[in-house]
Amino acid sequence: MLSCSDSRNIVLIGMPGSGKSTVGVLLAKRLGLGFVDTDLLIQEAAGRTLQDIVDHDGFQALRHIEEQVLLDLNVRHKVISTGGSAVYSARAMEHLKASGVVVFLDIPLDLVIERIGDHSMRGISRHPDQSLEALFEERFTLYSRYADFVVKGEGLNQDEVCEAVVKGLCPDPVR
Repeated sequence: MLSCSDSRNIVLIGMPGSGKSTVGVLLAKRLGLGFVDTDLLIQEAAGRTLQDIVDHDGFQALRHIEEQVLLDLNVRHKVISTGGSAVYSARAMEHLKASGVVVFLDIPLDLVIERIGDHSMRGISRHPDQSLEALFEERFTLYSRYADFVVKGEGLNQDEVCEAVVKGLCPDPVR
């Protein structure tokens, strides 16, 4: 797996609301790593919000920009919080896996709905007529395929999820 002293990245994948950004910051602080939020990199590269990209250019445009941002990412010793749709690009996921350990932050659909509220304003990459339930099922398969390790987040707060990632990935955790 991962020695907490090596230079590989920890890549967080999962649905919107799974805690990738929040847990990612906590994990980076806990392990003394840098933190990268790829949603912010996408917005910076595009010069606009994720929702604006989806609204004006469509979900495929967002996925294309996301893939390019991920393929261009060349970092070491970072916690990387990916967008929920990163797993749609096999090339991008192979690139991330080549330099890191991929952790799927798994939460059930009802918790996704509770946490994200009005998903129409989240810049979520999905077919216009696709339900959140159908998207969840589609992505769950992809998250499971690419994950090196799964952390079940139901019933845990962000600190507990962070600790579960540390325990699962680091044989000799930093105290």
